[in-house]
Amino acid sequence: MDINRFTRLSDTAWKLEPTGPMRVPAIIYADADLLAEMDDKVGEQAANVAALPGIVGASYAMPDAHWGYGFPIGGVAAFDANEGGVVSAGGVGFDVSCGVRTLVTGLAREAVEAVKWDLADALFAAIPAGMGSTGAIRLDDRQMTDMLVGGAAWAVAEGYGEAADLERIEEHGEMAGAEPGAVSKQARKRQRKEMGTLGSGNHYLEMQRVVEVYDPDVARAFDLVEGEIVVSIHCGSRGLGHQIGTEFLREMVVAAEGHGIHLPERELACAPIDSEVGQRYLGAMRSAINCALANRQILSHLTREVFADFFPGNHLRLLYDVSHNTCKTERHRVDGRERELHVHRKGATRALRPGHPGLPEALRPVGQPVLVGGSMGTSSYVLVGTDSGERLSLQSACHGAGRAMSRHQATRQWRGRELVDELEARGILIRSPSLRGVAEEAPGAYKDVTRVVRATHDAGLARMVARVEPMICVKG
Repeated sequence: MDINRFTRLSDTAWKLEPTGPMRVPAIIYADADLLAEMDDKVGEQAANVAALPGIVGASYAMPDAHWGYGFPIGGVAAFDANEGGVVSAGGVGFDVSCGVRTLVTGLAREAVEAVKWDLADALFAAIPAGMGSTGAIRLDDRQMTDMLVGGAAWAVAEGYGEAADLERIEEHGEMAGAEPGAVSKQARKRQRKEMGTLGSGNHYLEMQRVVEVYDPDVARAFDLVEGEIVVSIHCGSRGLGHQIGTEFLREMVVAAEGHGIHLPERELACAPIDSEVGQRYLGAMRSAINCALANRQILSHLTREVFADFFPGNHLRLLYDVSHNTCKTERHRVDGRERELHVHRKGATRALRPGHPGLPEALRPVGQPVLVGGSMGTSSYVLVGTDSGERLSLQSACHGAGRAMSRHQATRQWRGRELVDELEARGILIRSPSLRGVAEEAPGAYKDVTRVVRATHDAGLARMVARVEPMICVKG
């Protein structure tokens, strides 16, 4: 990307001034090298988002930003319904409420090293993964509706996990405002056999070792101890979320035209927040959030069962669960006044400041854990929300490394078997039903997550707490 198009606000903040139909500026957070390496489409898409009705503040892009459908992945934008603001399925993404949860084991590396191979095989056997993967759970219509309303709280009531988990999940595990009636029969059908499954792509279950602590006080509050093991789960709403995104994008193209909204590109299909289509989408999207929260809760239960077989008496405690493909109704202070806004985060993570009332009491003094996954075989990071994040990005941060090349390009450059062997030689065990899927997720197909996290930290969006390295990775 041509950085000369931007006004430099700081070493890690760049502003594209409003031109043409843009209603607000576009701001990209990245160091100069990361910005230069982004494809031109990121700047173009961020500028197009800035032209949508009712947008406030700015159109933001995080340091891991790359081209997406309509909105850039890593994009953040907030809209005011009182000013004709819109909601966009492309601003949420197809995998609604895809996110990461991290469980703390309290186990030292030495305790798991001797059983690592057997543990990897057991996790792979217990966690359904891969394209079209199905689990043992089958939901009838009533159960499906209950799940879409109750989210992780429904899963706990069904015996998957414990009530204490709900305190460490966004929205306490149950997204309000879900409307199961807005979810189509086809979306329900696609999800009927997919609860408790990882799916494919960049989704994974990973056993990781804490290798570096940057903020001891916050790490202590998060129960992160150097040398100990954590487990991270990255997945979303599976077929249901994808179907909802597909259906409503089609509807929103028509709705936008009907409401006189000029779309800079068709992929930015949207509808006024207060319109019938907009409200229906929000009800369906919130149902998909609950589906993702329930899915990760079930996967946590399955993981705990495996660990209980290997380490009797050990208990995996939930650190936090946070999504990165959502639209949330939130209150933010913008342009000198507090407003109720619909904040789209697509491939971007909410990062609540210390003291925020939405945090559980135990975490409120330090801020929200921000769980940033690396690419397969690389480090991942735990960050924490900052006070400055509200002013800079509506309390939003990066979500991962961000792709540097397409999956097709990756498969032309790498072979899955070679990657598995190479990572095993480094002490990282990969378990996957698809060697092609491994090649698609090659570490080299992604940006350097350490650079992304450092830029996020330096920009003040979130602060670095700890780095973890993989030991076992189960992926689709």
